[in-house]
Amino acid sequence: MDAKSNRSSNPKLDNSPRSLKHMLSEHTRAEIDRWLTKYPPEQKRSAILAALREAQHENDGYLTTDLMDAVATYLDLPSIAVYEVASFYSMLETESVGHHSISVCTNISCLLRGAEKIVGHVEKKLGVKVGESTSDHRFFLKREEECLAACCGAPMMMIDHKYYEDLTPEKVDEILENLK
Repeated sequence: MDAKSNRSSNPKLDNSPRSLKHMLSEHTRAEIDRWLTKYPPEQKRSAILAALREAQHENDGYLTTDLMDAVATYLDLPSIAVYEVASFYSMLETESVGHHSISVCTNISCLLRGAEKIVGHVEKKLGVKVGESTSDHRFFLKREEECLAACCGAPMMMIDHKYYEDLTPEKVDEILENLK
């Protein structure tokens, strides 16, 4: 069954093509369709994570209930299947957050090389605690980050999916000042 015929399963959402088109951009739908080709037709759930990441990216970094419902409708899945994925993965946000998402790795290699000092410095520099956004909504300091698989560059952080390694407070200041 193609995605265009999957629009009747979610009663909370206006399932008309016009409404769905409004909720999910043409680019997002194309990305979802690309991911769907990677799995057997009966395994559409496998594309949920990729669909949510793309939808989040195009929605100022977070997912609304309506947007998750639109993904569920597009994939012809129950909304709860999409909500489960959205609430499980720390890379997905279900509340409005700052424009730049900052994740400081606090796993063992980074911890042993000063991650706590880096987290404290970022909190002080931005005037927020972990899990908060700055008042201007420019930055969001994520609650947690497990290993980002860059242990050789510890301590490290990821900002908007870009890695920054061998951090010092001075290097963090320079990185943050260069973000637009």
